[in-house]
Amino acid sequence: MNVRIGIGYLTGILLLLPMWGCSSSSQVTAPQVPKPQPASLVLATPLQVSYQSELALARLGQMLSEMELTTEQRAELFYERAVVFDRVGLRSLARLDFNRALREKPDFAEAYNFIGVYLVQQQNYDEAYEAFDSALELAPDYDYAYLNRGIALYYGNRPELATADMKRFYEAQPEDPYRVIWLYLAEQKLNGPAAMSRMRERLNKYDDDAWNWDLVRLYTGEINATQLMGNVVKGVKDNRELAERLCETYFYLGKFELAKGNRKEAISYFKLALANNVYDFIEHRYALLELELMARKPLPPGAQSSQGKSSKQASCFPRV
Repeated sequence: MNVRIGIGYLTGILLLLPMWGCSSSSQVTAPQVPKPQPASLVLATPLQVSYQSELALARLGQMLSEMELTTEQRAELFYERAVVFDRVGLRSLARLDFNRALREKPDFAEAYNFIGVYLVQQQNYDEAYEAFDSALELAPDYDYAYLNRGIALYYGNRPELATADMKRFYEAQPEDPYRVIWLYLAEQKLNGPAAMSRMRERLNKYDDDAWNWDLVRLYTGEINATQLMGNVVKGVKDNRELAERLCETYFYLGKFELAKGNRKEAISYFKLALANNVYDFIEHRYALLELELMARKPLPPGAQSSQGKSSKQASCFPRV
């Protein structure tokens, strides 16, 4: 889900070049078993820190330490550097710079939004709500702040409020399949059958040939996981695009399996979502949160952990 936090780079201070991964991909087919039929395992080369990102960090650090700057300029440069830190997975350094940006510019809505996302990942939901509220007070039409607050409410078990925010986010661009899925995930906590019915209506109304509508078709039962994985690689131009698609696909497959009670398969998919190193996608961020939540949640009575099953009972999904 491209630009998942919904924040572009600020212009006029420094043009940051995007991070590119190696242009390679590979496919490995999972072992064939009679039942259940596994989806083919598709892998990309994990994204690496690019020279452009390293250079941008060096230049930003030099500008902050050597140039005479206004308070506004310092805030923007701290924010720019924080975004790069976030893209390469250095989230503690990113959060430090976002906080510095807020000290320089207390009305920095984009920085509040990022801080809120980090608080959700740490499961500090009340503080996250406050951060997103601050962002929306400063920028009432800030689209992605509604998404991120909705996600915080979703994980904080406040489905009514989560649904309201997700609906606001969806209505701004209803032809976006990711918005359809997140609205469904929130509505599902209130009324599963009604949520499914509404998702089918949205699919029928806005469906097109874009590959990511297959994620919605998976949830509505029009295709299965094997068909989804076969379509993910179609039209891919380079390894970065493949890694991004796989991060998204494996996360939503994990949510799909978890909703069916297939805990072990969900864990495998969430780990595969993390394996692509697409740090700035919300699917990467919340795959890790899903794994932490499952680690804390005890298995249902009679259920077996993956370590407790024999090799004959092992899942056909990859052990990662």
